[in-house]
Amino acid sequence: MLKCQRMAEGTVLVADDEAKIVDVVRAYLEREGYRALTARDGREALDVFRRERPDLIILDLMMPEMDGLEVCRAVRKESATPIIMLTARSEDADKLVGLELGADDYVTKPFSPRELVARVRAVLRRTSGAMTPSERITRGGITLDAASHEVAVQGRPVSLTATEFKLLLTLMQRPGQVFTRAQLLDVARGELAEAFERTVDAHVKNLRRKLGMPAEGGPAGIVTVHGVGYKFQESGRA
Repeated sequence: MLKCQRMAEGTVLVADDEAKIVDVVRAYLEREGYRALTARDGREALDVFRRERPDLIILDLMMPEMDGLEVCRAVRKESATPIIMLTARSEDADKLVGLELGADDYVTKPFSPRELVARVRAVLRRTSGAMTPSERITRGGITLDAASHEVAVQGRPVSLTATEFKLLLTLMQRPGQVFTRAQLLDVARGELAEAFERTVDAHVKNLRRKLGMPAEGGPAGIVTVHGVGYKFQESGRA
């Protein structure tokens, strides 16, 4: 039997209708020092989220009552809490739908519980931030504050997920520099990143929508460099 051996590192909600998966993941999380909450269907997951406000959600794609995509959509209307999607499907389209709804990462079943816990740790590390605490950047009408994890467009607050925030910070720190999709994938998901570069396209699409940028970036904002990747370009700059 796995026992908790460390001080609490955060609260994680595990939502899956397969009892064995829930029990195993909870045991591994608790052994690593996390407080684990559980839910066996989507509606219960949303109720637990609203009551407990966990630091991260592990969310199965296929659940009764409400599926993972519905839960993800509902959570994103209220919070930027990091979400790791669990899916038995390997198709890129399914993963992209979850990412476009605001999921931060995904894990395909069957999976290693140790890898999942490592993903949890990596996502929470990005959320709490290895960013420069005092950094505040204003470019092209967008203000990003690394200390408060806040973003505003022309003074209007914008809610971003941890992954979206990290990508925007990286691009805004080096305006004009072109980042490949592989580089941005590494920024977004760290050393555990898989070779699935369309993940970056989904996050950039979300960023453009939330920041009010044209679909292809336009003359300013996050600009697509075709065949390479993306860069942040300020108005009036080539």
